[in-house]
Amino acid sequence: MKLDNLVVKRFEELEERAKKFIEGKVFAFTSDDGVRYFKIDEPAYRGWALNVLNLLGRIFGESSIHYKAFLNKYDHISEFESNLLEALELLKAAKDDYVGGYLFNARWLIQAEVFSDTLEQASELLRSGYKDPACVVAGVALETTLKELCSRNGIPVAKLDKMNADLCKSGIYNMGMQKQITAWAERRNTAAHGEWSEYREADVEDMINGVNRLIAEYL
Repeated sequence: MKLDNLVVKRFEELEERAKKFIEGKVFAFTSDDGVRYFKIDEPAYRGWALNVLNLLGRIFGESSIHYKAFLNKYDHISEFESNLLEALELLKAAKDDYVGGYLFNARWLIQAEVFSDTLEQASELLRSGYKDPACVVAGVALETTLKELCSRNGIPVAKLDKMNADLCKSGIYNMGMQKQITAWAERRNTAAHGEWSEYREADVEDMINGVNRLIAEYL
């Protein structure tokens, strides 16, 4: 999974805000067993918790364990520092899973598998001596991959060249990858227009391998 720097930054911002609430705590009372209790700004804490819920829902989904655990904490917010400390630990656990790469989206994995199967079909066609259909099928996998990348990153789905440019501009991949994708797309167009002498089997094999790497790295 490719990390979104804005998401990581948001996790860090929310963590810092919680620490400021703790810094501003005020003494409440000492229990009979000598434990000191402190209060924090409950309205500000509640607003912070709502921000956290929004982030967790967008990243993990509302059916995830991270979201449900924090929602339970949100439903039992209190003015005491200990309550916020527990909520902060839930936020840190979610951040660790995200930054550590332990977030797996089933839909994304299924999509990547479907694209890989399409490329396997292209490879089989190439092995059977059908380089031109293989090139077209690899081109289909390429365009579908770009559409999926755009959908995941809030970029409008458009023609291949436009998606390629927008994905590069948004920092999803660099200009070198953009140029390579342009070359693969041109090869696909050449095959689709029957200009079959303009490329070789090795070119199609390179395209299939390249699109496989694109899927493995970005999906």
